This record gives sequence, C-alpha cells and structure tokens, in this order.
Amino acid sequence: MLTRLKNIDTVVTCDPQDRICHNTDLWFENGEIVRIGADERTPDEDYDCTGMIVYPGLINVHHHLYQYFTRNLRKVQDFELFDWLKALYGVWKNLNEKTVFFSSCAGMAELMRYGCTTCFDHHYVFPKECGDLLGAQFEAAKALGIRMHASRGSMDLSEKDGGLPPDSVVQTVDEILKDSEKAIKTYHDAAKFSMRQVVVAPCSPFSASAPLYKESAVLARRYGVQLHTHLCETKDEEKYTLSVFGKRPFDHLKSLGWTGNDVFYAHGIHFNETELDEIAATGTKIAHCPVSNMKLSSGVMRLPDMLDRGITVGLAVDGSASNDGSNLMDEMRAAYLVHRLVWGNRTPGGYKILKLATVGSAAVLGRTDIGSIEVGKAADVFAIRRDSTDMLCAIDDPMNLFGNVGYHKPCDLVFVNGECTVSDGKLTKLDEELLLRLSRNELNRFLSVL
Repeated sequence: MLTRLKNIDTVVTCDPQDRICHNTDLWFENGEIVRIGADERTPDEDYDCTGMIVYPGLINVHHHLYQYFTRNLRKVQDFELFDWLKALYGVWKNLNEKTVFFSSCAGMAELMRYGCTTCFDHHYVFPKECGDLLGAQFEAAKALGIRMHASRGSMDLSEKDGGLPPDSVVQTVDEILKDSEKAIKTYHDAAKFSMRQVVVAPCSPFSASAPLYKESAVLARRYGVQLHTHLCETKDEEKYTLSVFGKRPFDHLKSLGWTGNDVFYAHGIHFNETELDEIAATGTKIAHCPVSNMKLSSGVMRLPDMLDRGITVGLAVDGSASNDGSNLMDEMRAAYLVHRLVWGNRTPGGYKILKLATVGSAAVLGRTDIGSIEVGKAADVFAIRRDSTDMLCAIDDPMNLFGNVGYHKPCDLVFVNGECTVSDGKLTKLDEELLLRLSRNELNRFLSVL
C-alpha cells in the first residue's frame, strides 16, 4: 500500500538536523516513511494536507490506563500520593478483562486523537481470577490501531507486609515471574516497526520487595526486554526506603541491578547531585510526568540538570486518575510552563519539549524506528490545520507551538504504521458510540463499590 500526504504546508521532522520542510509531500509504504518530497508514482491512497502542519507521532512513556475509570472522583480529590493510592485500591481490586479493555480503549483513544501514536502502559494491579489483562490491553490497542508497549507490572508487598495495597491485589514472587515470562513469550515482538512489546515493571519500592526487583531484572535481561518502575516520586517514598532498607530510593534500586540503558524510571523528582551523575553514567532513563507531579503535589523534576548531563528523558501523561487527562499536547504545554516557572531561562524551549515527547520518548522505550519523520522510520505522524482563527500568528513558529501557545483541538489526521487512525478528530477504526455505551455499562459495575 502506497500512501501520499500531499500539499503539506509544513513538516516538522524532529530529525537530528531539526529540518523543517515546506510545500511538500510525505510518502508511506508498508508502514514506513519512504519519501519526503515529490514522487512520480501513483499512490493507492491520497490525503490532501493543504494548510496543514505535520509532526512526528507523540510517544507516551508512562500511563495507568485502568485508572481512566477512576478519574475525577470526589472521594479522592486533593489527596497526595500515599493516601490517594490507599483510597483507590478498594476500587481497583475489582478489575477484570472487560474493565481493562474498555478503560484502555478510552484512554488510548484520547491519546491518539491528540497526536499520540505509541503508548506505554504500566499495569501492576492483578487481582485474583482477573483474566488476561495484558491480552485485553493489546486487543484494545489493535482495535484502535495504536502502537503499544504494555508492562507486566507487579506488587508483592501488601498492607500486612508494610506496603500500601490490600492482600487481594498482590502476588508471590514466583507467581509474578512465571506470568511475566509467559507474557513476554506470548506478546513481545522485538521486530522493526513492532506494534506490541512487553516491559517488566514492579510497581514501586513500597509495594515490591527486594527479591522481586532483583529477580525481575534477571528475567527481563534474559529476554532482552525493558525494565520500568516508579522511583523518587515523593518524599514519603524516600522516608519509607530510608526507614525500611536504610537507603535512599535510588541506592536501593541500584543495589538490586536497576540501572542501565534498559531501565527507565517514572517521575524521578527527588534525586540528588550524585544520583543524577550515576543515572547519566549508567544510561538509565526517565519518564517525566509533569501534570501528575503537580496534581499530587509531588514536586518538580530537575529537568535542566538532567538534560545538561545528557540523561535521556521522555514525556508521559501518567494517570489517568493522577492527571485526569490523557493528552500529550496538554502535557507539553504544562511541562514548558512549570519548568519556566521554576528554572527560568534554564528551561528547555517549546521545541525541546516536543523532542522529549518524540525522539526522547522513543529512546526511553529503547526504539530507534519511531519518533521522527525520516525516510526509513515508521509512518507515525499527526496533522493539524494552520488556517483557523485560534492559530493566527501562532503558526509563525510551528516548532515551538505546543510549549509557547498550545493546541487544544483533536488532530485532523493521525497515522500509525501508515494507517489512518484519526480523521477530522474522529477514530476511524472503532465505533465511538458503541465504545461509549459498553464502557458505561462496565464503569457502573466497576464503581458500584463506592
């Protein structure tokens, strides 16, 4: 299948040369970008992009899609992290395949409408007899047409062990390792342009034991998959690891083999100078979640210090309930503004934030085939119109648009692996009215415990 996006006003490539192309065409074949510019061939599919700006697809590197069904609940508004988690575990213990399928569809649909073409989800709640939750997530991704990395997350420390979650949502180390290995063998695809990959991801130092972290790292490296966890998100976490392990969170994880270019942490707010130096030296990576960090009063990541050290950072929405939105366009604007407030002129500009959400996020996930518009990369792009009143003057600098001005409408077009998944702001592969109706039925069951 040969596809052409013709008459594009502007292409922001995010390539290593930061090229901007004007009045051009973009060609896809078999899920790959094959040409930027004119071509004499006749396309099988043609999309008129007159008056549009085309960007690389955004990449979300940390989410909890099941939480989409616990957004904006009055019961937990204004809680900070530990109290927020304890209040919601009583709801999350009722997860099953249907809940995860529909919440994943809804969360990733919002992401994709606003330009996201790859989503990593950190799922770590596996109640007894819950079914194949990763399978449900990959089915949701397939139905939407989005590229997905899913984690086989885990928790083995319940309230009786000094952790936060109830007994009903934790498992033994042996159960977790067995199921993690099964998930990798069943779902992980390491090929170029892969649409699904698996990450091994114990939840956090206050819900996962040292043996679980250590053995998870051994398992992941045996199969060559990425490792992920929450780390240094709050001061409460720091107090916990100091009191229980006698170590700061990073030192605790480092002692268990959790550094290296196959490891990425979510949040990474409360690192000291020495820890940042070690993170840089080991190639360990960070998923930055600015809106969640603000909503839960967790703090502001030291982004300029990380980038000065060459640490790889990607952008993520987190949540959904700790953000209450799944919109990476909003996240880019929030990231720019919060760091501008805290760091002033040391703040990365709007274009640098865009690159965090594209090539930076791709690197966090260990991928070199997505994240920019270049020949040989995956055909993952989104397009927005420049010819509207809310874009007056704003489009003079399309590279910095999302940080400096923001963009607040769904995309006109989204392509994932060369296929159109959003057109005129609407999903093309899934009936949104049917999704809404079925999701409401499952949501009523899920929240009936409140």
